[in-house]
Amino acid sequence: MQKRDFFRRAGTFVAAALLASLAHAAYPEQPIKLVIGFPPGGGGDLYGRTIANELARRIGQPVVVDNRVGAGGNIAAEVVAKAKPDGYTLLLAMSGNMGSSPAIRSNLTYKVPGDFEPISQLVETPFGLMVSATSKIRSIEDFVAVARQGKLTYASTGTGGASQIVMEMVKQQAGLDILHVPYKGSGPAITDLLGGQVDSFFAPYTPLMGQINGGKMRLLAVSSARRVPSMPNVPTLKESGIDVTMTQWYGLAAPAGTPKEVLETLTRHVKAALQTPAVLQVYRNDGAQESTLSGAAFRDFIVRDIANYRRVVERGNLKAE
Repeated sequence: MQKRDFFRRAGTFVAAALLASLAHAAYPEQPIKLVIGFPPGGGGDLYGRTIANELARRIGQPVVVDNRVGAGGNIAAEVVAKAKPDGYTLLLAMSGNMGSSPAIRSNLTYKVPGDFEPISQLVETPFGLMVSATSKIRSIEDFVAVARQGKLTYASTGTGGASQIVMEMVKQQAGLDILHVPYKGSGPAITDLLGGQVDSFFAPYTPLMGQINGGKMRLLAVSSARRVPSMPNVPTLKESGIDVTMTQWYGLAAPAGTPKEVLETLTRHVKAALQTPAVLQVYRNDGAQESTLSGAAFRDFIVRDIANYRRVVERGNLKAE
């Protein structure tokens, strides 16, 4: 009797394991939701929708974009951190909600990377140091010289945001004294930059290429490790004597606890999507560079990014709004 009971339970266990394996093998069986923390039309939304469309084509299920706007992408991260870890709710992770925010905000309702399973990085875009085209500052050397006289201001998209923290990196590395002028978003900051109310703006430049190419703004330097191929005459900060290399990045993440098999399936399809000419064209046309860091390597990158931001925050005693 005991032997029959043993084999019955063993059979039940094997059947359950087989069913679970088949369930994972069948993933995905329903539409996937990609939560993006920015409104339609912006750079982050463009990167997210581009990969969503290609993923949908490859996996045979719709990948529906859910724009959860607010708090620099933190609201979107909160939604995904609390979602069921089944692979059907993903986050467009980025250097704000997964880098600068964890470094400066103590009141976040989610933990990075603990509440997430990093899937794959998608793209990186440099920050750019910009001035109005009417400014007398025409080079990074001019900028440093005027800044050392204590006569410069810089705009940011808000106290505690990535644009402030990265400019603080520049100030700390070069020993510059530049007055911070926070704005509620890039729109009013750009308006005042063009109007001469503020001297400079350090932020991801790709959304501003229209103003740069149109002769309204001047890009002095970029924060990438190498010059941007489409703008070979614009130097990097590092080659200009300011040892700062920092990028704004975007990637995909799932809630912690998402099954390994599901993560492997998503990672495989994302890597393939990032080799698709149509996807690469969209990203590169926007000045972004694709990146294929995935899994543990992507997690390690996120940890280092937070640490880089945190050092600047602590050294400058910076506070979030």
